[in-house]
Amino acid sequence: MKRFGSVRLWVSLASAGFLLASLLSNGRQMAQLSLDLQGWFWLLLGLGISLLSLMVNGLAWGVVLRWLGHRPQWLAVMLLFLSSNLRKYLPGGIWHLHQRLRALQRQSHPLSGPQALLAVLLDPVLMAVAALSLVPWGGWQGGLALLCLLPLVLLLPRLLNPLMERLERSKAQQLLEGGGVSAAPGSLQLAGYPWQPLLAELAFVLLRFAGFACCVQAFELAFHLGWGAWMAGFALAWTAGLVVPAAPGGLGVFETVLVLRLAGTVPEAPLLALALSYRVVVSLADLVAAASARADLARLRNSRYC
Repeated sequence: MKRFGSVRLWVSLASAGFLLASLLSNGRQMAQLSLDLQGWFWLLLGLGISLLSLMVNGLAWGVVLRWLGHRPQWLAVMLLFLSSNLRKYLPGGIWHLHQRLRALQRQSHPLSGPQALLAVLLDPVLMAVAALSLVPWGGWQGGLALLCLLPLVLLLPRLLNPLMERLERSKAQQLLEGGGVSAAPGSLQLAGYPWQPLLAELAFVLLRFAGFACCVQAFELAFHLGWGAWMAGFALAWTAGLVVPAAPGGLGVFETVLVLRLAGTVPEAPLLALALSYRVVVSLADLVAAASARADLARLRNSRYC
């Protein structure tokens, strides 16, 4: 477990080092880039779509809860998801999960520790699988397309159940360290293939890509690649940022994988500018969504006492 954690840390440090070196070597070319009014409009549109994607992400988590046999209160679930999402930028990459786990165990109809832990951890697993399923849109890619489809097989119950048990054991201790939760892994068995939550997560990832596509348009880079190739590069980089939680919010990992994957066909300086602009767009979206959700939660609490 400690060895795995150290590997994630070294991956994050290596990604940050590569990104810094790329910025230093391409700084002069990046300084010469500028956006016209239409480019700023595309970035603003990307911000709006990214905000919409976060709401869909919260609703997708509600679909996960319903598929697991619970009865989610949709507004409450989405507000909890959005208000906790900003915590993914904290070191460790588990504090947004910790807040959701604690909330599920403290609601009016609380879930048991194993139920809540499964509900919280299944969500990012389905996100990653949904994102990887988009990589084949970029073509065969030397067999990478087939490799990225294999996780769809892992969602079969006979494979998903042992996978989730291992994930629960590996994350339970980390979540317990935050206090206020019961994160003991259980022996809950998933009975069927999670088609509904998987499609919901796929809708989220597609909206996430739409926000990224707006940034591509802002820098007028679309002609370098077909949209299938852009989608494949984005999906691979986004998944890498998701599964390396030692990097807060995937910071550095997403940008590094995107540049390594696409630098051969897209000029590196504008590609770096694209990656950094998208980081600013999604971070602003996270901030606005979290602030709005917390304000809505405060209003809901106050209305109950009026």
